[in-house]
Amino acid sequence: MQSSEDRQFNWMMEDVLRTIPHRPPFLFVDEILEVSADRALCQRTLRADEAFFEGHYPGNPITPGVLLCESVFQTGAILLVKRIEALGQSAQAKTPVLSRIQDARFKRMVKPRDTVQIEALFKEEIRGFYFLRGSVKIEGKTALTIEFVLALVDESL
Repeated sequence: MQSSEDRQFNWMMEDVLRTIPHRPPFLFVDEILEVSADRALCQRTLRADEAFFEGHYPGNPITPGVLLCESVFQTGAILLVKRIEALGQSAQAKTPVLSRIQDARFKRMVKPRDTVQIEALFKEEIRGFYFLRGSVKIEGKTALTIEFVLALVDESL
């Protein structure tokens, strides 16, 4: 029998799965906390049993920086899909694709069992390219800042 905590997690995960095409084991967002026209805030708790911890500094595991970046990119994809849906359009046939990464700065380590807040902020759109910036924070302290560009491409391409 599922606990109420498990049911709550499944409900939160369903919202994420309805919004973006990413799936485990390459899904790095557990919950959508807040979305507005220019901001998305998501959350992820890093489990100690995640496979990448086995080989990324055994004995002193840290979350690979590239996976922290990916969590921001996925949060950005959530923001773009919700923006499109708010305009009354469907994003169902669109795939969010990373086009550029700039100025990634790693400021602190993220360890197993840490819960991070992941933020993506919309800056501007230029001809179908969406310029964003994002961050990962642990207990309000910045672990990562990054600027990036996403495109939403038709699945048929």
